[in-house]
This record gives sequence, structure tokens and C-alpha cells, in this order.
Amino acid sequence: MNATEIHVEVDPALHLFVPAARRRGATALATDGVSTLGHVIESLGIPLTEVGALIVDGRPVPPGHVPGAAERVVVRPVVRPQRVPGAPLRFLLDVHLGTLARRLRLLGVDTAYESTDIGDPALAARSAAEKRVMLSRDRGLLRRRELWAGAFVYSTRPDDQLDDILDRFDPGLRPWTRCTACNGLLREAAKDEVADQLKGGTRRTYDVFARCAECGRAYWKGAHHDQLEAIVERALNRRGAVRR
Repeated sequence: MNATEIHVEVDPALHLFVPAARRRGATALATDGVSTLGHVIESLGIPLTEVGALIVDGRPVPPGHVPGAAERVVVRPVVRPQRVPGAPLRFLLDVHLGTLARRLRLLGVDTAYESTDIGDPALAARSAAEKRVMLSRDRGLLRRRELWAGAFVYSTRPDDQLDDILDRFDPGLRPWTRCTACNGLLREAAKDEVADQLKGGTRRTYDVFARCAECGRAYWKGAHHDQLEAIVERALNRRGAVRR
């Protein structure tokens, strides 16, 4: 089978995924003449979840396009904020993103999280079954065809991870409405409803409580509230700054 040479230019926002030699404008790439452009792009290391548009000789094409000889391809990142049609925006995070999951829940974003490694096939199947956007740093997971939708988490730092996801998807924020442990919705609770979870000092000091409707966990403005408040305020302030 004769090879077909095309020229591929990767947007700087996607340089993380490709070798240094492919970060210098359009570079030559030999293809087999039958593989789709989506397959070719993934073979370079770029998950299609991160591709917003594929431009061939100045016109947009779908990932199913089979590139012809001498075509010039430009790979662009997703447009932000990214819209995910077909279901309410909600997320599924893998075992490595527990801190990000808790912070998204703190902000009231519907976030499922697997605290054990259930394997890529099971994660992809859950994403499809529940129509959740899979968030992961595992490129192999994000390449699975059964995923409903997905996104690569670019940073290893929780602050930067949260900023990136809020910037990319612009989810609605309803702080203090979800359980950070299980994602259930919180409701106001009387002290006697949660008394079995309170130590003596807490029982004497606090009078305002919430309780998770799913797991029953009690919440109050305890010793770590200021730290959590800072995370919420930072997210809300950043959201306001971006929209101004």
C-alpha cells in the first residue's frame, strides 16, 4: 500500500500532546491512505476530546475524513466555553482526581467520582450510561469510543485543575448545595436530626446545620470553613472577572 503524505499543523494549545518536532508549524506526516483523519490525529497522541476543529486546505472536515495526498491539516483546540449538548452538564472523574471532585461538588456542580480504580472500560461505560463528561489525565481512557464525552485535565495542581474546568465548561455554580462526600443534595437540618454525628464542643458551639439527603452526612461551619469559603469565593470572583 502506498503511503500518502500530508502536512499537519497543531495549534500551540495542543502542543502538550505531540513531540517537540511537531511543534514547529506544519510538518510532514505519512499516512496509509485509508485511515480517517481522526485516527491519524489520535496516533499523534492528541485525544479527539481536545480537538475543536479539523481544517483541511482551509475548510472544516469531520474526523471521519480520509486525508488525500498533499493535504494541509490544521488541528485546533476546543472552543471555550465548550457546550456539550444532549444532557444536563455533569461530570465523572477517575480515581486520581478526588480533590477536584470535592471542589466541584463544593461549588454545587453534579460530579460523580470513582474512589477505586474500576478500569477504563467500566468508566467509559458509566460515562455513556449516565451521560457524564469524563474528566481524566489518562489519554487512553479519553480515546475509548464508548465514552459519551470527555476532557483532559491539563494540570496536576487542584487550583489550576478547577480553574481549567470552570473556564472550559462554564458550569452553573450553586455553592454549598452538594455533599462533598457523595454528591447528594444538601438540605437544612435541625440540630437534633444530626446530634448523633456531633461531638460535645460542636453541639455547644453550632446551631446551623445541613444534611445530605443521600448519605446522611451532617455539615456545619466548622474549623475548615474558612478554607472552603476561600475556594468558593475565588471561583465566584474569577467567574465574575471572566464575564465582565
